[in-house]
Amino acid sequence: MRGQPELYSLLHKLAINYEYHEHPPIATINDAIIHWKDYNSGRCKNIFFRNHKGNRHYLVILEHLAKLDIHDLEKRLRQGKLTFASDRRLKEHLGLEPGSVSPFGLINDRDKNVHLFIDEKLQEPDRLAFHPNINTATLVISKADFLKFLDHTGNGYEFIRLYD
Repeated sequence: MRGQPELYSLLHKLAINYEYHEHPPIATINDAIIHWKDYNSGRCKNIFFRNHKGNRHYLVILEHLAKLDIHDLEKRLRQGKLTFASDRRLKEHLGLEPGSVSPFGLINDRDKNVHLFIDEKLQEPDRLAFHPNINTATLVISKADFLKFLDHTGNGYEFIRLYD
């Protein structure tokens, strides 16, 4: 299986079941739509941000087709001015490469520097799909198991309305 071996080990340890789907590299949502069409799950877009000072980092997870207005997001999150985090920050905090952003990268955030904001609409599907820290595969897990994973990481997270 493609992806981070430590992730699969942790999922096994936590008794988290998942469906594994291998596919060509997915760099954009348009690419993903082609390969995700048969998944019975909510499909997610993951965006990594930092605040203006660069001392806080956020992973924002929303429904894959949602359009995100960064200025509106700044108002909703109340974290000040946000910018996309650099590739260096992505590697430093989540251990990931561009195009592979995933909440599963939290296993690499030993200092718990990344806070998650998850669109409240993602509470509706029973299952969610994320890359296993590489963009050539997707894991589909139950929402309950996703929350179990997040609770295990110890990173802060909250469900919030990210758009109308």
